Amino acid sequence: MGSSMPPLQDNVIEVRDLVKQYPGIRAADGISFEVHRGEIFGMVGPNGAGKTTTIECIEGLRRPDGGHIRVLGLHPERDKYALRERIGVQLQSASLPDRIRVWEILDLFASFYKRSIPWEPLLERMGLADKRNAYFGKLSGGQKQRVFIALAIINEPELTFLDELTTGLDPQSRRVMWDLVLELRKHGTTVFLTTHFMEEAERLCDRVAIIDYGKVVALDSPGNLINSLGAEHRVVFEVEGPIKAGIFDPAAGVIRVERIGERVVVYGEERGLVAAVATTLEENGISFRNLRSEQPTLEDVFLALTGRGIRE
Repeated sequence: MGSSMPPLQDNVIEVRDLVKQYPGIRAADGISFEVHRGEIFGMVGPNGAGKTTTIECIEGLRRPDGGHIRVLGLHPERDKYALRERIGVQLQSASLPDRIRVWEILDLFASFYKRSIPWEPLLERMGLADKRNAYFGKLSGGQKQRVFIALAIINEPELTFLDELTTGLDPQSRRVMWDLVLELRKHGTTVFLTTHFMEEAERLCDRVAIIDYGKVVALDSPGNLINSLGAEHRVVFEVEGPIKAGIFDPAAGVIRVERIGERVVVYGEERGLVAAVATTLEENGISFRNLRSEQPTLEDVFLALTGRGIRE
């Protein structure tokens, strides 16, 4: 990795032509992007796309085979000790001893840094004050994740990495995590997150990089990515009986119709689509339920760019 990349003032991360190879695979294949100060930046991609390799190279946990990386103007390997004082990391896979108390965990990790924030108010901020004396092994999944976030920000970092923050959490705990991430940005922290949940990326991120086969295949705000897809709008409903082919009029903006079991999806132009579908069903005496309109989402962009097949 070279050293001739002066940092841009508003960039906290700069990656240029990142390459990382393993036997038989090029996990990072010329990846380039920047993360701006104060934003929530997301990275998404299928399993094996290169997300974890990329983030670990940025964090200094893996050595790249080529390219340039700067984090807060520092080299992740040569300046690793200085860098660790200024960043926070929540790893995708982490564990702590079951028989250590919550306050002991925070007190221990605070001692690792030259500068840290008081952990008592941090417990309040994370909604863990009543778990201060609880053993880590007795916490719920959501409470454990809040502990890991607390450990990632106990040094009041300028930049925090959150890797698959809400995997395995129930919907309520997931939304608590989302609120905590938004609060981090409100306090001035730049957030870099990876996620498998497209709704999470769409709701939280200012910009999203979609990674596939070790390359950045798209990078923009969720809204711009969705608009660039030009995806059709959808009207979804359920029926029990048959529907004759061709009853939906292309002149009314209908492009195509799909049916899986009782669920029918009508794709078409947004204007008047719901009214056209409902009118057609009524005129043909078709009993339906749960009719609703669905807008294109980041998941549509993701599937269009990376395919629908499951990868391991």
